[in-house]
Amino acid sequence: MSQNDAFRALDRQECLRLLSKVPVGRVVYTRQALPAVLPINFSLDTDNSVLLRTSRDSDLIRAIDGAVVAFEADEFDAATQSGWSVVVTGRATVVTDPAEHQRLSESGPVSWMPLDDAVFIRIDSGLITGRELRGTRATR
Repeated sequence: MSQNDAFRALDRQECLRLLSKVPVGRVVYTRQALPAVLPINFSLDTDNSVLLRTSRDSDLIRAIDGAVVAFEADEFDAATQSGWSVVVTGRATVVTDPAEHQRLSESGPVSWMPLDDAVFIRIDSGLITGRELRGTRATR
């Protein structure tokens, strides 16, 4: 297998399909002028935006509300040296509309952490990029 056969860029639809298969990703943002990465469970909304659910007093809300962030999810198999990675880049906003909050409470992501007062954060999927790595491990 040549190097070009081992790597493939993914189109938007394939990226969205892969994102819908995994429950956890990482939000990448700036905290106190430094890069920060936080693993968090998520879901995709009907408009393909990334939805996060966190607590009202979360530092994450203050750090990303209104900011452009990246969100990355992936799946890799070390044994076959194959997998994929998708990055969504867009503006993060706290969902403030009561009807939208209610809809997301019923259909949005369920936090893996217990939350008393949940808040939803939407990351617009303005830019979606992805890549697939096909196994290149030689048999020995």
